[in-house]
Amino acid sequence: MIPGGTLELGESLEAAVVREMREETALEVRPVEIVAVFDRIDRRDDEVLYHFVIIDYLCAYEGGDARAGSDALEVAWASPDELASFNLPEKALQVVRDSFARWLVIGPPTA
Repeated sequence: MIPGGTLELGESLEAAVVREMREETALEVRPVEIVAVFDRIDRRDDEVLYHFVIIDYLCAYEGGDARAGSDALEVAWASPDELASFNLPEKALQVVRDSFARWLVIGPPTA
């Protein structure tokens, strides 16, 4: 899965992205731009159990050595051609593909 989590009270979206990436992958990143916004609604019959609003950011690598954190089984670097081997949900796969495509357009960020 793509690293993520919930906001802490008073935390900005960008600060949460940085914190979650550090916790789950040990990487330091800088959010560059929003790639996707969508919701996921979990229902049981007519009852809504959870309603998540998911905001995916394209991030620049700032430092750190990738390793799985406490809530991740593993971490991996992958090229677009390798994505199919990770068995990601279709929406996650599309977000990652869109992120690669966007990165090709904007190029690496400047300091």
